[in-house]
Amino acid sequence: MQMVANINLDSLLDTLVSLGVAFVLGGVIGLERQYRQRTAGLRTNVLVAVGAAMFVDMANRLQGHEGAVHVIAYVVSGIGFLGAGAIMREDGNVRGLNTAATLWGSACVGAAAGADLILEAVLAALFVLAANTLLRPIVNQINRKPIDVESVEVTNIVYVIAERPHQKTVMAQLEQALERGNYPTRALNLHPFGNDEVEIEATLASTSVDGDDLDLLVAQLQALPFVRQAFWSPSTAE
Repeated sequence: MQMVANINLDSLLDTLVSLGVAFVLGGVIGLERQYRQRTAGLRTNVLVAVGAAMFVDMANRLQGHEGAVHVIAYVVSGIGFLGAGAIMREDGNVRGLNTAATLWGSACVGAAAGADLILEAVLAALFVLAANTLLRPIVNQINRKPIDVESVEVTNIVYVIAERPHQKTVMAQLEQALERGNYPTRALNLHPFGNDEVEIEATLASTSVDGDDLDLLVAQLQALPFVRQAFWSPSTAE
């Protein structure tokens, strides 16, 4: 039987090493994504890395290096469809690009492991992880600086609906929360909202924000006394 003839313990051990390396390195990348509660977390990155490693390992075994090169090309193009599913457009903002790029990096790590380039796979995983961790504070710092132009492409506004008698207290709490989150306000406006409530509108100086951070901040505002509702919204302007 061909199935029995294809059993090769040396090749099986090689495959085990490749898949093991892809599993561990994909897990390291995915752990960082899971910690930040991104769409593609631990399991997704592991599956992408292991899947890419298995495809390349099979091609390497059945057709040699030339076959592996062809399969790697298909992995590079095919992973784009998976990454596209992680990208979302919300109210003028595009989210998920970094998640899609991380999946692409995980596929690269897996393909290198499948091609028996273990050290190269380790280096690739380290660089993907470094891009998502070491560069993050720099990006956040740049994004939170207000752009000194008359026309701003994106304006981020935090809205808080509060009880009218306690509007000053809520406004102070809102300003303190935004200051702690490193989101300075460019303007703070107050509007009547029904008979017993007011709407506090805080326009952020930052033109680019971390959506997850701001979601958490808004949830904290929602839990404050005298706050009926809290949410944020980006808007585009010419």
